[in-house]
Amino acid sequence: SVLNIHPSLIPSFCGPGFYGHHVHEAVKARGCMVSGCTVHFANEVYDEGPIVVQKCVSLEYSDTPDDIADKVFAVECEAFPEAINRVDELGVDFFWNRV
Repeated sequence: SVLNIHPSLIPSFCGPGFYGHHVHEAVKARGCMVSGCTVHFANEVYDEGPIVVQKCVSLEYSDTPDDIADKVFAVECEAFPEAINRVDELGVDFFWNRV
């Protein structure tokens, strides 16, 4: 099993074409006031594997896509180790059997 970290709160701004800075530009264009990251298991469909951890960040109207990227990266640094620990504690099957 492979864990992936995605720079949005899935199911928003995910799937083909939504990667890296494209995500933050789309969040800004939509006028979102919240963003974040999702750590999930990878499967054969983009960004549709079971979710392990999500972390949110508040956004300001003045935030640029770069500002959003910085805020999201900060919570990604927390989310990935948390996800690894959660999978270690609960086991891989726990997540696949929930969906």
